Order: sequence, then structure tokens, then C-alpha cells
Amino acid sequence: MSEPRRRMRSAAVTLGLTALMAASLTGCSSEEPKDYAAICVNPETEERVRDDECVDDREYHGSGSGFFWFYMATRGSALVPPVGGRYAARDGTYTVSTLRNSQGRPVSVQRGGLDTKGGDIGTISRGGFGKSSKGGSGG
Repeated sequence: MSEPRRRMRSAAVTLGLTALMAASLTGCSSEEPKDYAAICVNPETEERVRDDECVDDREYHGSGSGFFWFYMATRGSALVPPVGGRYAARDGTYTVSTLRNSQGRPVSVQRGGLDTKGGDIGTISRGGFGKSSKGGSGG
């Protein structure tokens, strides 16, 4: 009679520890929502390329060749193209240096790490655990 009760208690303890572990891992995520996220783009073809093609933080000012970070606000409903897809120029900029958040401070930026399959920037997975919520500030 005590054997089934012991198994139930053991299962309850295991389930409780699993839930506690999952909650602590999610709560310990140090990832703060960023104001802007960047995808790597070839401005000549207007095509998104793999993040590792953007080797530095140069800003594109309408001339030059290579691949550049294209910054998109994490709030709103901007769509991130998949790698190989074309980006929507109205949804972002190549020059982050002039952007400010709602408090007038420089914005926080995440370069790369967005889902290579594209999607809504507010709900797209940005590494770590699960989906990230939309940012609350931006410029």
C-alpha cells in the first residue's frame, strides 16, 4: 500500500523540480528587450544575407559595396525577411547613430540573431528561450 504512494510522491517531487528548473531558467534570462534589431543586408541587391557576412559595424550611407547592418525597430509590426529575401526599406535604416529611444537616449541594438526564416520582428525568436515580446520603447 505504501509503494504506490511513494511513487506518486516521487513523481510529484520530480514534476515540481522540473517546473522550478524551467521557471528559474526563463527568469534568469539576461536578455533585455532591445529597441532595435539588425539584419545583415546587401544594399545593392536589397537582399538579406547571413549574419556572418556583416563583419563590422560600418554604416551604409548610400554608397559603397559589401554587406551592412540594417536596423529595424522591435516595436510595431515590421516584417523581417528570410535570408535571401528582400527587406522593406520603410521599416528601418542603415544608420543607427542618429536613433534615440523615447527618453532621448541612444537606442539598444541587437545585431543579428534573428530567425533566418523571417517573420514579425515583435514575435520573432531571438535566441534563448521561446519568443520575445515586443519592445516598449524606441525612437
